[in-house]
Amino acid sequence: MRSNPDTAVAETGGVVIGEDGLARPAWAAVDPLLQRYYDTEWGMPVRDERGLFERLALEGFQSGLSWLTILRRRDAFRAAFRDFEPDTVAAFTQDDVERLLADSGIIRNRAKILATIGNAAATVALRADGGLADFIWSFKPRATPEPRTIADIPTTSDASVALSKALRKRGFSFVGPTTMHALMEATGIIDTHLLDSHRRGSSGVWPRSS
Repeated sequence: MRSNPDTAVAETGGVVIGEDGLARPAWAAVDPLLQRYYDTEWGMPVRDERGLFERLALEGFQSGLSWLTILRRRDAFRAAFRDFEPDTVAAFTQDDVERLLADSGIIRNRAKILATIGNAAATVALRADGGLADFIWSFKPRATPEPRTIADIPTTSDASVALSKALRKRGFSFVGPTTMHALMEATGIIDTHLLDSHRRGSSGVWPRSS
């Protein structure tokens, strides 16, 4: 999880114990929406094409912003991008681009909008080689970080650099190493929950500690 500009909590800290007695990182303890996302979704495996395409798109839109900004607009993004169905988005026209640029419910960034449409087409093309889900998951590393504090969590990795390069070769954009590291964290490909967090090991992909 990239640092969240919305939180004033020190980014070097460990877990925070909530009113419910559960341990979470500070970024997940400052807003009810973030807490719910952390407790129910972040770090859980996403293995379907549509789900990974949506996450890829939203991570791209998040670049330079806080994840909370994206979460607050997620329903609007889903409506604007037709639930992130790759075939539908790949067929978007210039009229759709203008519609999206006029939609105050989303992040109105032309480059990111065009990248999402292009990435939808690249996602469709990847089906000939096994599909987006298998492609992204093939970069799962042999080990995952075991952080005790936020400061222990890397923002890139060899795996995210490799995934970024591979996706770019396949025609994707807005898929830099930091963005891909965040994607891998969010979709369970790596586990960067703090060791003392109540969510550590919850994905079933990685044990609580090695």
